[in-house]
Amino acid sequence: MADLDPHGFKRRGVLFVLSSPSGAGKSTIARKMLEEEPNLAMSVSATTRPIRPGEEDGVDYHFVSLDRFRAMVAANEFLEWAHVFGHRYGTPRAQVEAMLSQGKDVLFDIDWQGAQQLFQIAGGDVVRVFILPPSMEELRGRLERRATDSPEVIDARMQRAAAEISHWDGYDYVLVNDDVQACYAQVKNILAAERLKRSRQTGLIGFVRGLMKRGEHA
Repeated sequence: MADLDPHGFKRRGVLFVLSSPSGAGKSTIARKMLEEEPNLAMSVSATTRPIRPGEEDGVDYHFVSLDRFRAMVAANEFLEWAHVFGHRYGTPRAQVEAMLSQGKDVLFDIDWQGAQQLFQIAGGDVVRVFILPPSMEELRGRLERRATDSPEVIDARMQRAAAEISHWDGYDYVLVNDDVQACYAQVKNILAAERLKRSRQTGLIGFVRGLMKRGEHA
């Protein structure tokens, strides 16, 4: 009888959601995760908003017309979608299913509405992490230091931030990002632990049965 491989059995992929108000550090942490986690792939959302300088279609977002987006909704092509700042954003279903079939974990940069929809569809495969700023004053300061938005847009982002934070209890983990390196380490620890959950180790049953069978003949 061939030796049992204690590390060779398969597991289900993790649908790993990172949410936060704009400026709380989510994008920085997501970028570091993708750089250091070879088995983690980014879910690229479709959006109706215009492409910005430096962005690439199919890399940053799939940029589509409003009519195309509506057709995708009607055809049930999204796992989740939402209105954000006057535009529509959605997660293409086929792309995520393809990554999972390749044994990848999938990282989602979506808001609380998307996280809720995704959880309703995928349930136990979804891990939801919400990142809080240390204070609202610091959050505004980060938005101002980015120097990419007008004061009016920053005011709107702050109002939206308060609304997003009110949904903090809809997440599995909630972290405060007062130190980006420490927060990043916590996010990595969460992913590592979730990958090891018994419910995700789909090949574990066969491994344990093999151990028991060998035990009977030992």
